[in-house]
Amino acid sequence: MTSEKTINPSVQILTVSADESGQRIDNYLCARLKGVPKSLVYRILRKGEVRVNKGRVKPEYKLQPGDNVRVPPVRVAEKAQAQISPKLNKIAALEQQIIFEDDCLLVLNKPSGLAVHGGSGLSFGVIEALRVLRPEARFLELVHRLDRDTSGILLVAKKRSALRNLHEQLRLKQVQKDYLALVRGQWQSHCKLVQAPLLKNELAGGERIVRVNEQGKPSETHFSIEERYANATLIKASPVTGRTHQIRVHTQYAGHPIALDDKYGDKDFDQAMRAIGLDRLFLHAFSIRFNHPKSGETLSLSAAPEKKLKRVLQSLRENR
Repeated sequence: MTSEKTINPSVQILTVSADESGQRIDNYLCARLKGVPKSLVYRILRKGEVRVNKGRVKPEYKLQPGDNVRVPPVRVAEKAQAQISPKLNKIAALEQQIIFEDDCLLVLNKPSGLAVHGGSGLSFGVIEALRVLRPEARFLELVHRLDRDTSGILLVAKKRSALRNLHEQLRLKQVQKDYLALVRGQWQSHCKLVQAPLLKNELAGGERIVRVNEQGKPSETHFSIEERYANATLIKASPVTGRTHQIRVHTQYAGHPIALDDKYGDKDFDQAMRAIGLDRLFLHAFSIRFNHPKSGETLSLSAAPEKKLKRVLQSLRENR
């Protein structure tokens, strides 16, 4: 028989601060009820157990400053709570990957293989891990995203005002993001810019595939060569827009897919890269520059690629 644990053993009445306003009630509750499955959050909303200013609300309701939120006691199976236990080592290791933190911002060097958010069959991601590491944080939200298999710099806002400010900088293209990618073959020196519209498609199994298509959204990536090898090139990719899988699709479109890209890659090239020790997508967000959302000063941050990527590059140099 599965035992249960009560989260928040008594009814809570929470007052929404100005910094917490603007977010959806479902996201607000997920942040407050740590360890509670999203399905249970939606159930208590649907049943009217959660009230805002004494009235029922839908999950998409956006909170206003001064709203009073009634949060009921929630009983969750110990089994569900225990699901995070095997991941405690990963969570502890994530603490060592924080490269900058203050009262409104956290910057993480995200490992490859870790999703930024739970969902789509994944119960655990960066945000869930950070909520375990920072239980006192009232607000933790992604500023932007990285693919699960992409490593590198990820911005997380600790205040809604910081999130709004950074989203505005992204909208105005004031954030400079640079990635390192190992691609097939000899990247042509004259290929410094790819402008190709991207259209996102969802396959029957829920998998997302992005294609260059005239009906897609305008997309732009700048490229430069970092180092050449016998059968590969290390390039720097600087996306101007932030479309799903943008760098991966733009490199494929240019005729040089990224090493070990399971969606857009080349099997023969991937096999050759595996032979020298590569076991993950070679795409790493290594630097970012933006204005601090509170002080306004320019922040330039960098995150070195993990050792296994450096070893692969050394092998390529030796075989050159």
